[in-house]
Formats: sequence, structure tokens, C-alpha cells
Amino acid sequence: MRLVSMLPSATEIAYALGLGDQVVGVTFECDEPASARIEKTVVVGGRDTTGMTPQEIDRYVRDRLAAGEDLYTLDGGALAALAPDVILTQDLCRVCALPSGQVEEALSYLGCRADVVSLDPHSLADVLDTILLVGARTGTADRAQELVTDLQARLDAVSIAVAGLPRPRVAVIEWVDPLFTAGHWVPDLVTAAGGEPVSGRPGQMSVTATWDSVAACTPDLVVVAPCGYHLDGAIAQARAVAEKLPGIPIWAIDADGLVVRPGPRLIDGVEALAAILHPGAVAAVPGRAERVI
Repeated sequence: MRLVSMLPSATEIAYALGLGDQVVGVTFECDEPASARIEKTVVVGGRDTTGMTPQEIDRYVRDRLAAGEDLYTLDGGALAALAPDVILTQDLCRVCALPSGQVEEALSYLGCRADVVSLDPHSLADVLDTILLVGARTGTADRAQELVTDLQARLDAVSIAVAGLPRPRVAVIEWVDPLFTAGHWVPDLVTAAGGEPVSGRPGQMSVTATWDSVAACTPDLVVVAPCGYHLDGAIAQARAVAEKLPGIPIWAIDADGLVVRPGPRLIDGVEALAAILHPGAVAAVPGRAERVI
């Protein structure tokens, strides 16, 4: 089987299912495992936003979408040359990856007959189901079930560790300029970690907010998890958040690694959040999160 992944979370799922050798194409953003982007053909490109501020990135995205232009470019020639059997893509967010409809149009134009699998989770439970879906469509159903069982066992262990403890009120910020509070599966992560999500809407899109509205939620702490950033970038942005929300403890977390990509490492994110919320019950792992103030 020849597998092409058109989003980083799908690449992580494929490797977690032992399909790394069968992955032949990835995106320019696939960085886990680190070898994926180096060893595989990059079929989806996009603008390198390194050095741009969050506000500049937001303006670029809005301008492109308003003009009806794509944020990502599909290398049709490279895709055709790979002759994939299965393509993993999504329809959840135009800002995150190419929609499946565009992929199918390209395949039709190129004369390819790959099986296009769209992964569109809205909750933590949905994310686990997407792992099972990838397993079913790639002939690795047993491995997928084993992986999901292991991930669920880790969630259960966290639940037992935090049972009966006070549940801190947690606001998760997904973007700082303009301000977005996190939705989709992120509130589920907070709940699974033993907290009470107060700023986002479980299972629904992330929404714009104001600093006053976040403060009005009376969070006990704020977690800054900016989409597209790992821990260092999150720390830099969390310092700016601390100025906007004085008096509230501010944490930064490895967003791309643990929070915003709907793959197996979300369970690492639950464990990292649990260590923030309940340090006496769940041990912290270095490099996942850091308190800024």
C-alpha cells in the first residue's frame, strides 16, 4: 500500500499504526516523526510563516480566504508520480489543510484512483474514532484497536488520579492576536485532565473573544496553546497574554505537539494538563508545558 498524508495529525496516526514505511507523501508541516518530512516526498506546500507575528499571520490568512485563494498548494505532478492507494485528508478547517474536495478534484484531473479518507473529528472521542477509521481503511484494524485501547487506558489512569479533586476553571487560548479561545476537542482535554473548561465550546469551532470576556469567565488559570507553535513559541506568546490578564496564572504548552493536532499525542496533552492542574496527583514531564507567571 502507498499512503499519502495531507495533514500532520494523519502522518502521526499512520506512524503510530506502524505504517511509516508505506507513507510515501506528506505535507511541509509534517514534523512528527522528524524524519517524515526529510525522507518522504512533500506533496502539499504553503507559506513559511516563520518570523511573522500572530497578527500578520491572521491577516495573511484572512486576505487569502477573502480573495478565494488557497492557503496550501498541491503538487499534482508529485502526487500523480507517487500513485497513492490511500490519501488521508480533512474537511474540518481550511486553515489547517487542503479540503478533501480539492484533493478529489485533483485526483480526477490526474486520473488517479486513490481512496480518499477524510478525518474530521470534533471531540476527543472522535479523534480516537479516526484512528480506528484509518486502521479500517489501511488494513491495520487490529493495530488501531490496540492503540486506542492503550490510549483509553492512559485516559482512565488520569481520571482515577484526579478523581475527587477540585476542578480548576481553565481558559485555553488558541490564538493571541486576534484572540481566539479553543474549541473542538480542546475543552475535552481539559475535562479529561480534571479541569473545568470555561472559555471554549466543546465540539464546536474556536471563536474570537476579548480579553475582558476571558477574564469574565473567572478562570483559575489560562493555558496558551497557539496553533502552529511548539513550546518555545507558546512561551513567547504567553508572556503577552500575562500582560492582558494580570493576576491570573498563565501557562504555555506545546500546542502542536500536544493540543491542536488531532492524533495520538492528544493523550500526552491530557497528561500534561493534568500535571498543571493537579501537580500532586500527576507527574509533569519536562518540555511539555511551562508556567510563565
